[in-house]
Amino acid sequence: MKAVVYTKYGPPEVLELKEVEKPTLRDNEVLIRTYATTVSSGDCRMRSSNFPSSFTVLKRILMRLALGLTKPRKPILGLWLAGEIETVGKDVRRFKNGDQVYARTPDLRFGAYAEYTCLPENSVMSLKPSNVTYEEAVAVPFGASLACIFLEKVRSGADKKCLSMELPGR
Repeated sequence: MKAVVYTKYGPPEVLELKEVEKPTLRDNEVLIRTYATTVSSGDCRMRSSNFPSSFTVLKRILMRLALGLTKPRKPILGLWLAGEIETVGKDVRRFKNGDQVYARTPDLRFGAYAEYTCLPENSVMSLKPSNVTYEEAVAVPFGASLACIFLEKVRSGADKKCLSMELPGR
């Protein structure tokens, strides 16, 4: 299968389209053929190992330990994907072959920049509405997760307003 991989930290030029081994399905997983994914600032930070200035030295060190000290531990980036389930593991009950889904890979597992990804059945995953494209389906939860982060930042301040509307509970 094809995947966009990186074997060292750096600028976008470190990304390469390569043939890699198709993931092996476990009993509690689904194998998804990816039709759409996102490219985010977080992916760019992981690729370049260039974290925001707000990160403390300790946080930077912990990130490098998690991602790979001298080279990426997980060479295929990407958290969000939309695609079609090709195969389900023998213990999977929520999904079936042919289901169109959109999903988020578990934290630091990545893998959405590949033609195929295996995800546990209990991952953040849902059936794709039939009236939206794969591109639309993957953009909605990605955008919503960002909105939640920023809304929570607004909520944490006293008497804050968002979009000229008072937030509930304030």
